[in-house]
Amino acid sequence: MQTPPLMTDRPALLRNRARADADALFLHGEVLAEVEERLVEVNRAFTDVAVVTGFPGLWARPGAVVLPDDEVLDLRPQGHDLVIHALALHWANDPVGQLVQCRRALRPDGLFLGFLFGGQTLAELRACLAQAEAEVTGGLSPRVLPMGEIRDLGALLQRAGFALPVADSFTKTVTYRDALALMRDLRAMGEGNALMARLRRPTRRGVLLRAVELYAEHHAGADGRIRATFEIICLTGWAPDESQQKPLRPGSAAQRLADALGTDELRLPVRGGDG
Repeated sequence: MQTPPLMTDRPALLRNRARADADALFLHGEVLAEVEERLVEVNRAFTDVAVVTGFPGLWARPGAVVLPDDEVLDLRPQGHDLVIHALALHWANDPVGQLVQCRRALRPDGLFLGFLFGGQTLAELRACLAQAEAEVTGGLSPRVLPMGEIRDLGALLQRAGFALPVADSFTKTVTYRDALALMRDLRAMGEGNALMARLRRPTRRGVLLRAVELYAEHHAGADGRIRATFEIICLTGWAPDESQQKPLRPGSAAQRLADALGTDELRLPVRGGDG
């Protein structure tokens, strides 16, 4: 079987992260607050926590094991009751493999929380860069990481063997002076272009200037500042366990739906093959 081409250039990604500025990592702070809120709702004490992240300093917590998002995760099988994949899964060359490894690291009825950028992230920047490059050079090159849609990402949880899978999202809109300021901030976040198929030469000045113009024309507010959208998807799943709630078998209901609704049941006529 042919191995699919790698999407992410891991050495480039690690270089980008090493140059990141802690003051620009505010989206990790948003995700951390979201994790804490969701764990309060779960109302369970977790004692063996693992966090997978590209920024260990931000996620270090007493008693938690913090490890990098390598292709092979350094997780002990059934060694944890909570695994958090913290805003790094969008860079995985094998996201299903990452999820499977996290599920195997959980004890029965252990919880997985995964956060990653979703398909609406940087939609404005992607559109402006694509139009600018097409106008100036007549072609297109990979510049922004392709990110999954929420429905597809939720299906990955099922493929990885999680029970009770749920995918939901929230959106953060951030404003900048102009598109160049946004691009600088992305580099400071460690989220610069690390695609394997990226151009290995600097972007032409004309492309950047045209993208700045298009962004200001289509995505600026009344104050002249441009808007940038970040969609953050949360994947929630549980390691299977016999104690978990299971769907009822078809035909096992104790009460007819019509009785519950207080209506009459309509029986459709049986039609034969001739109609």
